[in-house]
Amino acid sequence: MGSSSSGNGGEAPEIAEAGHLQLLSSIIPSHESERISLIHHYSHAFKGFSAMLTENEASVLAGHDGIVSIFRDPILQLHTTRSWDFLEASSGMQNKHKHPPLSSDVIIGMIDTGIWPESPSFNDDGIGEIPSRWKGVCMEGYDFKKSNCNRKLIGARYYDSIQRTYSNNKTHMAKPDDSPRDFDGHGTHTTSIAAGAKVANVSYHDLAGGTARGGSPSSRIAIYKACTLDGCSGSTILKAIDDAIKDGVDIISISIGMSSLFQSDYLNDPIAIGSFHAQQMNIMVVCSGGNDGPDLYTIVNSAPWIFTVAASNIDRDFQSTVLLGNGKTFQGSAISFSNYNRSRNYPLALGEDVAAKFTPISEARNCYPGSLDTQKVAGKIVVCTDDDLNIPLQIKKLVVEDARAKGLILVSEDETVVPFDSGTFPFAEVGNLSGLQIIKYINGTKKPTATILPTRDVPRYRPAPTVAYFSSRGPGQYTENILKPDIMAPGVAILAAVIPEKEAGSVPVGNELSGYAIKSGTSMACPHVTGAAAFIKSFHHGWSTSMIKSSLMTTATIYDNTGKPLQNSSHHFANPHEVGVGEINPLKALNPGLVFETTTEDYLQFLCYHGYSEKNIRSMSKTNFNCPRISIDRLISNINYPSISISNLDRHKPAQTIKRTVTNVGCPNATYISRVHAPVGLEVKVFPKKIAFIEGLTRVSFKVLFYGKEASSGYNFGSVTWFDGRHSVLLSFAVNVE
Repeated sequence: MGSSSSGNGGEAPEIAEAGHLQLLSSIIPSHESERISLIHHYSHAFKGFSAMLTENEASVLAGHDGIVSIFRDPILQLHTTRSWDFLEASSGMQNKHKHPPLSSDVIIGMIDTGIWPESPSFNDDGIGEIPSRWKGVCMEGYDFKKSNCNRKLIGARYYDSIQRTYSNNKTHMAKPDDSPRDFDGHGTHTTSIAAGAKVANVSYHDLAGGTARGGSPSSRIAIYKACTLDGCSGSTILKAIDDAIKDGVDIISISIGMSSLFQSDYLNDPIAIGSFHAQQMNIMVVCSGGNDGPDLYTIVNSAPWIFTVAASNIDRDFQSTVLLGNGKTFQGSAISFSNYNRSRNYPLALGEDVAAKFTPISEARNCYPGSLDTQKVAGKIVVCTDDDLNIPLQIKKLVVEDARAKGLILVSEDETVVPFDSGTFPFAEVGNLSGLQIIKYINGTKKPTATILPTRDVPRYRPAPTVAYFSSRGPGQYTENILKPDIMAPGVAILAAVIPEKEAGSVPVGNELSGYAIKSGTSMACPHVTGAAAFIKSFHHGWSTSMIKSSLMTTATIYDNTGKPLQNSSHHFANPHEVGVGEINPLKALNPGLVFETTTEDYLQFLCYHGYSEKNIRSMSKTNFNCPRISIDRLISNINYPSISISNLDRHKPAQTIKRTVTNVGCPNATYISRVHAPVGLEVKVFPKKIAFIEGLTRVSFKVLFYGKEASSGYNFGSVTWFDGRHSVLLSFAVNVE
């Protein structure tokens, strides 16, 4: 129902709630009066509510004045140590940079599955008193006490989650999970990546050993448990965002999102709505971009006011060795605590050679459930292929394991370099080239044998970073005139804190539960950016959210640790629809030289250009904002964003001109010269080519002209870099020539 004025001495929440109940009573029949109640009531940053309505009632309600949008409550998905050392090493500054003591006043709100407060990653040693501006609470639950909070973990909320099933048109109310405690491990993992304290000598059962720490170890943490075992309700996420704003957080981190197949436009997307109002109050919202890659148009959480994150690998890999009976060895990606050694081999068989009766060969080859003959499989290592992505790897592993196999070798067309955790079950994933040689050995040998050795760390892995295979790709589905994702951060095989919960068969014999585990996903990349943003804010308290976002984007790394341009998972050079502007470089971002400030007015103009009504935009902003006289989609490219995207550059028309304004946050007297990096055929000109700052002049505008007459059809990628001899300010662009 638009922006709230309660934060400015406006309508009290109790009065607003009474008005919402009165509105409900006008559309819900009196004989169903028990439904005249609010599931969630939003009042601090924005007005609104969630309630149980029929389709017809929702339609009637949509016609009322003051309703900006009304939509069915969606269920959103989770986007499931060394990484920080790698980011510092890649900046070349790890031994040169001396920082003053970090402020511990930055507060990060984590909206996720809860937290395991006993983890050493959340101890408050050396952290001062809780900031007086903090207005949040530490809610108690059946297994969570106020004493579980401390000077590090300063707030914890949970919600009476309402889950629903639509079978027989009946709504099912799930039992609330009455505690902020993490039930899954996802929230604990993401929180410790963003702001975990330094914890020495941790590992995942001797893998990835070292010191675990978050990106901003001094920051405070507030937990908003918005997910249950049934998923993450959009209405609950909205309530968590509203509470986080009211409580006084500086940054909100959300490793959750819509499915890329069922995205909603900005005014029907709970994360987009909540984060818009957070941004209005100078609170940054960082979100994962989704795990539906490598297909194009799969990026989610792509509103321009959201900091959208893609995932990369780091310079460490985990590999298991496959040793064949003929002595040949192959390296496969895995996290497997196999107890096998070189002294004993096991019979080796292809999935189709141990198929159950009447099973199609293609199903047995892919290890479908029910496709294998248990008697034929028992005691053998089975080779399966991965050309049917409808069957998750976890299922294939269970199929083979349940058939009493001795191990699984998976042949993957795209060697994804995302190690799968098979616990103690022997496992390795090899690429096509290695797979063909293994298959050739099986077909040419009377009694083929093999063994799978336990996983080992592979340090100094190259190339890194590269785009993770699963990381969702741009362009955005709702506008291609904003470049998405924004940036890339480590999200493959990240060691961080989890629930110390024993799962049968997952822990090596004799090992204790470690409380740390290795996970992959844009879920893990998102809190890396959250931690980096908190790190920058701890030095630059007065910077706005857009200044911090710009500083991270314009200083991003565009080369890997071999000195070559970043690559994707197919070993081709990556483009901005995969990496955004590049890999985060938090240390360099402390001193970016120039920043692009994207204001609330920019975002309101974006909504105009996107086609939303002036009435709704005014309601959302609580202003008398007027849309520009000409409001068309192509003008979105002109909002002052720290990257450029043009969805349609007509080669038969004159140049398209894009304007940007930069703010000097470096030396007061500085002169920057532009350099253009563009593909052959795309003509790019910058006016002026040189910009100068003096005392009292901190903001300067420039124009970039794009001519597509000789350019290749489709997307062309490049960049404009401003350089003053000390700072390189990168402005990446994506231009679709038609």
